Amino acid sequence: MSGGQTLTAGIILAAGEGTRMHSAHPKVLHTLAGKTFLQRVMTSVIALNPELTAVVVHHQADLVAQAARSYDPQVRIVRQDSRPGTGRAVQCAVDQLDGELQHDGQVLIVASDMPLLDADTLQSLLDYHVNSGDGATVLTVNLDDPSGYGRIIRDQDGRVLRIVEQRDATGTELAVKEVNTSVYVFEADLLRQAVRGLDDSNAQGEFYLTDALETARRLGRVGAFAAPDPLKVEGVNDRVQLAELAKAHNLRVCQEFMRQGVTILDPSTTWIEDDVVIQQDAVILPGCFLQGHTEIASDTVIGPYTTLIDAIVEPQARVERSRVQETRIGARANIGPWTYLRAGNVLAEDTKAGAFVEMKKATIDHGTKVPHLSYVGDAHIGHDSNVGGGSITANYDGVHKNRTEIGSEVHVGAGNLFVAPVQVGDGVTTGAGSVIRHPVEDGAMVYSTNDQHQVPDWKPAWER
Repeated sequence: MSGGQTLTAGIILAAGEGTRMHSAHPKVLHTLAGKTFLQRVMTSVIALNPELTAVVVHHQADLVAQAARSYDPQVRIVRQDSRPGTGRAVQCAVDQLDGELQHDGQVLIVASDMPLLDADTLQSLLDYHVNSGDGATVLTVNLDDPSGYGRIIRDQDGRVLRIVEQRDATGTELAVKEVNTSVYVFEADLLRQAVRGLDDSNAQGEFYLTDALETARRLGRVGAFAAPDPLKVEGVNDRVQLAELAKAHNLRVCQEFMRQGVTILDPSTTWIEDDVVIQQDAVILPGCFLQGHTEIASDTVIGPYTTLIDAIVEPQARVERSRVQETRIGARANIGPWTYLRAGNVLAEDTKAGAFVEMKKATIDHGTKVPHLSYVGDAHIGHDSNVGGGSITANYDGVHKNRTEIGSEVHVGAGNLFVAPVQVGDGVTTGAGSVIRHPVEDGAMVYSTNDQHQVPDWKPAWER
């Protein structure tokens, strides 16, 4: 990040239960655009290169701590005791980290329920704080409808006098549209003094971090920096807010891709996660979900109603009404409709996996077609082969997954069953309904004999 200011610590508050989510899972481990709230906030804080990053945990502490360590093995875990409130969370962090907090450094405090909070906003806040010389700075936002938020009351010089909760505000204060986001920067020494005297002598019986600003104002100056983009600092308290925020974020993602030359026919039904890459002149039809580290090349057509998860789609390929996971699809390949490509497939250029085809750990060389109603698992098929409908590689013997090798320029008849492990050479033709159990040499024709028996007058007379 730009700015060059040294950040002593980033403290992320992740101790709350989030009761309004009505969930058995910690609020901070709910997801937006494929990543948990906690992961998104941690990523933004870590981008500022703090000397240490700490996550404060309490509700389902072990689960939240495990997630935090998976995002950053170096993260410090601070355990909040049973005494509630954001102020108590910061008290616990200061107590447990005190020996590591530089006396003249800055400490960033961030709520973990703001999944779109980005590093640019945090860096702007930090730069403003350092340049202002204030002892503490509050990140604020101006809202057309500030209902429910604590109002920022400034003095004539623009410094923060106090934060007034809506239930305590006067009529004049309620007209203020600048509100608190629960993101702060403190000078480390001032933070120590400000949280030392916090108590829970209020109607809610909680330790409020906003009360620390009163102490900070007596000992120094408290400033405020207004975030330029309200969406970046919007919190999530319940699933209604989560859905609204996710929709607003996704629309921006779609619009940015469209400005870069991607055709998205219906952004309202197209969902794109943050790590997806789409090149210009790709076409995304309605009902698509593009997830994980999916990469879509130019001149492809995706959809309608297609899910891609960690998939790579090369130029001019077409994927229609399909689910594709951890699979590479070659140039000019044709996938779908109603195709299920499970993890581990590599389909080369000019291949086809058609209607009601399922593949898993399959390698399909260039020009080979699996048009319909087939399962190819743990298999390799050479180039320019054709697999007849209803064919199956029987890869599982009840204990092990076994591999099938089918050569190039092979014509597989309809309804074939390949009992793995088995190898079929190049240029082979198989008869319809064949069961292939043994190796087949190059250029051979192979079929299974199956006597047909007829029983005349089998049905009773009354059914004829």
